[in-house]
Amino acid sequence: MVRGRHFVIAISLAAALVSRAGAQAGGSATMAPTNDLPNPYETIAGWAKLPEGRTWGSTSAVEIDKDGVSIWVAERCGANNCAGSNLASIFKFDANGNMVKSFGEGIIAWPHGIHVDHEGNVWVTDARDNRPARGRGAPADAPPPPQPAVIYGHQVHKFSPDGKLLMSLGMKGGGRDSLYFWQPNDVLVAPNGDIFVVEGHSSNATATARILKFDKTGKLLKTFGKFGKGPEDLDQPHALAMDSRGRLFVGDRGNNRILIMDQDLKLLDTWYQFSRPSGIYIDAQDRIYVADSESGSVAPERPTWKRGLRIGSAKDGSLVAFIPDPATSPPSTSSAEGVAADKNGVIYGAEVGERALKRYVIKK
Repeated sequence: MVRGRHFVIAISLAAALVSRAGAQAGGSATMAPTNDLPNPYETIAGWAKLPEGRTWGSTSAVEIDKDGVSIWVAERCGANNCAGSNLASIFKFDANGNMVKSFGEGIIAWPHGIHVDHEGNVWVTDARDNRPARGRGAPADAPPPPQPAVIYGHQVHKFSPDGKLLMSLGMKGGGRDSLYFWQPNDVLVAPNGDIFVVEGHSSNATATARILKFDKTGKLLKTFGKFGKGPEDLDQPHALAMDSRGRLFVGDRGNNRILIMDQDLKLLDTWYQFSRPSGIYIDAQDRIYVADSESGSVAPERPTWKRGLRIGSAKDGSLVAFIPDPATSPPSTSSAEGVAADKNGVIYGAEVGERALKRYVIKK
């Protein structure tokens, strides 16, 4: 196990090698790629043990438990979708990779984001529904496939640490505009109980792209944003995190930036140096971990930026380390789309394309 002191020392040494020029101000949309950072980490695969007979499905949701070392994961039932499956999709592992809890059967179609609140409750976003797809190549006038008797999906669910469903936000099957949600990507609960959700997982003129704020009872308080490329527009808002000052960090993935906002959803700053954010995690020391799962492959406008995990400071935006994606052959996306770090500085990356949960520890 990596101890926090060793982590701080290693990162401090790495920081001495990195120029912080431009990063503190957040850079610009045309800034040079931040690919040439030191990588003081080694990758450990296969450490988490699923139940016998289970294999990893696509996984974008990873979070640290209230105890600081256990890990929560939501994976897609051994495939890339849980619709029609009777398998559990939410797992808790101890620091040694032993599974200690599982639940969520038949509730979530496409688990995408996960968050553990200050009381230890587990929140999961379901970014699709269980309606069967028409299928590629089907004629435009072809009748839709038979629909399931019960439609669910496009919701945000709150579970107790033991797996009891405590609350569901949004209507089953989803909604747009005055209704919600459509493709909810991530959820975060502030210390006062307010709930923030980002939604919209596609990039087109009719896409949903907004942030929603609720009180602790689930009452909608405010919405922000629309699809676009302007300074306060959104394109696939994919991740949420909050620093020690209560600032909300929004991974505006389709716009290759992080938006920093106050809790009234007022824009405070914009950072580009972390490239194309799919996942964001901020620890108790305000270290920020950003998973870039699409630069250089999925995003044609980012040909010179590399996929991987960028690590730095949430206080000033400086960068100290980069764990590059080992995959080199498109169309594979990054090792990590979701990211979290425990209290000892061990990093966890949730992989969609490679269907795995990896951990990253400081090299000995």
